[in-house]
Amino acid sequence: MNTAGMLAEAFDRVGEAVHAAVEGLGPEDLDARVDPGANSISWLVWHLTRVQDDHIADAAGTDQIWLTDGWADRFALPFDASATGYGQSAEEVAAVRVESAELLLGYFDAVQERTLDFVAGLEGHALDRIVDENWSPPVTLGVRLISVVAEDLQHAGQAAYVRGMLERG
Repeated sequence: MNTAGMLAEAFDRVGEAVHAAVEGLGPEDLDARVDPGANSISWLVWHLTRVQDDHIADAAGTDQIWLTDGWADRFALPFDASATGYGQSAEEVAAVRVESAELLLGYFDAVQERTLDFVAGLEGHALDRIVDENWSPPVTLGVRLISVVAEDLQHAGQAAYVRGMLERG
């Protein structure tokens, strides 16, 4: 398996986990918080998708799907369209409410498709390219992609946990 294939496999696993956590849920369950300080499934999946969209767009030199394909308007969240969820307060987390699982998964699937297209084109030493010099050492594309996969899987697992708690009552 080459590097592009390995990355595609990792992102495919993220997609499976996200779909398993979200499919079949209504807005009430998607937006439920098991504790006032906890993250909802809606927020977790929106956040992991926003970060993936932001990081892949930056690495690919493209605009974020959130901004260019009307997703920000469809979600109509009460904060700046550039927000990714990083560092948000409990009140901001509570403000991420979705009308349906289809909306949440539609945005995720659009970002996932762009991500898989991007990683499919990676060859040779592409993963060694520096994509962020704000860290010491500077962040390479390979490190950035692994960070996205790791965060995505962590948040998808949290969403699955919340779903399990809701299903148990």
